[in-house]
Amino acid sequence: MKIKKVNIAQKLKSFSEYWSPKVVGELNQQMVKIAKFKGEFVMHHHDNEDEFFYVINGELFIEIEDQTLNLKAGEFVIIPKGTDHKPYAPDEVHIMLFEPSSTLNTGNVDNNLTLADLDKI
Repeated sequence: MKIKKVNIAQKLKSFSEYWSPKVVGELNQQMVKIAKFKGEFVMHHHDNEDEFFYVINGELFIEIEDQTLNLKAGEFVIIPKGTDHKPYAPDEVHIMLFEPSSTLNTGNVDNNLTLADLDKI
């Protein structure tokens, strides 16, 4: 097994599509993912997994039941399993996600944004 470092900025420059997480690492059945978000996603939840959102740069909003979270660069939030949430970003935002490999990006919703097989970059 070759151990190598990962340059997040270079990885982010390698793709342009929104709402399409890319796997940049794996450990202990967990995936480290990066993504670019812009616009609105879908309200959803994950029955069995918590979800970690870390803002690399930009600004992310996440609607949950009784509030809207506003995350800026250097901030993160953990959305507990079973919690309905809807991420959105008026402008492009770069995100790091850390979650079990079983986590489907749209959780309990199956629509045109659902990605079962993620690209590894």
